[in-house]
Amino acid sequence: MKKFYMILAAVAAMTLSAQAQEIEGTIEVGDFYNTTEVYNGSYWDCAPTTYYLAHTGAQMIYTANELADLQGKKNVQITKLTFRLQNAGAYEDIYRNVKIYMEASDATEFAVNEEGVKQFFTFDKLVYEGAEEFSMLDFYYEDQMMEYELDEPFSLPADKNLIVTMVYDAEDDDNCIGGGTDMAPFYCTSVRGQGMTYTDNVESFLDFANGNDFPDATATLGCGTNVELPVTVITYTYSKSTSVEEVKAATAESNVYYNLMGQKFTEGNLPAGIYIHNGQKVIVK
Repeated sequence: MKKFYMILAAVAAMTLSAQAQEIEGTIEVGDFYNTTEVYNGSYWDCAPTTYYLAHTGAQMIYTANELADLQGKKNVQITKLTFRLQNAGAYEDIYRNVKIYMEASDATEFAVNEEGVKQFFTFDKLVYEGAEEFSMLDFYYEDQMMEYELDEPFSLPADKNLIVTMVYDAEDDDNCIGGGTDMAPFYCTSVRGQGMTYTDNVESFLDFANGNDFPDATATLGCGTNVELPVTVITYTYSKSTSVEEVKAATAESNVYYNLMGQKFTEGNLPAGIYIHNGQKVIVK
């Protein structure tokens, strides 16, 4: 038979651990679902990529101001990036190997060297690696959501800016779409200068980053140094703690019991263990 041993609430408060809940949220940088602006400049002025060339790289700075909803949240972990791609009439099947890197930084803009050339950020924290395969014809003249679920959640400290580096590589320079209106550009935010891009039909951005010219923005075909941020949805999780006082207040319900992890039980359905009931500690055997 189950036996109940009642102990003073003061003892219960000393032994009860606060419950940590993991909450998921999203941040929109730009008007993700309603924006109509697509930047139509040079083909290298498009982040996170352009499918006009075989090898691209892009770096984007998301400032703490743009990520203001994260302020005050504990244990922020970024788990997914989503971009919005406009298909303006391409027919090709596109295949790319994609790598994503993330860094926390105090920088709000790209540095400039003594010659006035902008510089890329160094990067090494790989959070995603995968193959992207889709047919442009399958969503002919329709938008496409480009979602990247990170292989490893990225922990972003409070008040830090987020630097995202994205690398796209085709197997060869034949797997590229034509120019003009079918370049499949990404929707933009009108926030200029917080993106830089690299384009080449021969050398990967990773190879360029290991070369002597890096970090200066120079490349065989060209670098975009004043690129708009793409509209982006950043998915993240954070921890929300339930205090001892909150749990104790909740236990005022006469038939409700909480274990030491903060999990809720009702009377008559209590496995053996230690519970808090009406502000008192209860041992169930």
